[in-house]
Amino acid sequence: MQNSVEIFSIALGLVEPWYVKEVVFDKERLQLDVYLGFKKGHLFLADDTQYYTAYDTVERRWEHLNFFQHKCYLHAKVPRVMQSDGKIKTQEVPWARKGSGFTLLFEAFSMLLIENEMPVNKVAKLLQVYPARIWNVFDYWISIAHKEDVIDSLTKIGFDETSVKKGHNYITHMVDLEQKRVLFACEGKGADCIEKSVDYLKEKEVEIAEIKQVCIDMSPVPAPAPARIPSRGT
Repeated sequence: MQNSVEIFSIALGLVEPWYVKEVVFDKERLQLDVYLGFKKGHLFLADDTQYYTAYDTVERRWEHLNFFQHKCYLHAKVPRVMQSDGKIKTQEVPWARKGSGFTLLFEAFSMLLIENEMPVNKVAKLLQVYPARIWNVFDYWISIAHKEDVIDSLTKIGFDETSVKKGHNYITHMVDLEQKRVLFACEGKGADCIEKSVDYLKEKEVEIAEIKQVCIDMSPVPAPAPARIPSRGT
């Protein structure tokens, strides 16, 4: 058992004060549970830049990547510290982001599958979780990518639409024609999508006047059908 504890400590990349307390394999459920702990008396850095020992703990569980074909979960009593102002803060853990029920490695693998053009529903089926949970992971990391994205030297852009479902369901893309990458996408098509795209460029502090070429490859939005005027005999 000691060897397995050491192996999982290395595999998870644990650093002080964290360590593997116990590894439990349930043969009936084909599930592996790894229980983590932290060294007693360790000083944690709080939001007020001061160090404190744990005031109490709160139990948490995260789904990890499968161990071969077996489900794997990490468990830990996460420390909370009481700051000098009396506020109690839950500490973050190095293997998962705050508020997520997955480990970072699980989320990274999910995003890798999506980046390789696997639909979210298929990713969820493969990982045996609800699609909504994978969408939450996707939305979180994409929002960060949008915030960190830098748009510079933009002189040529293009607009195109893509049908996403049967019927009239579209997504409009704004593309950097020189760097050949998508800058912005929104549901629908038409002038409102162009306006949203321009607003996004303004949020990114792009000099709109420097854009010298715009290519729009979008079908016209059909005019609404005229209202039917009932006859007197109707």
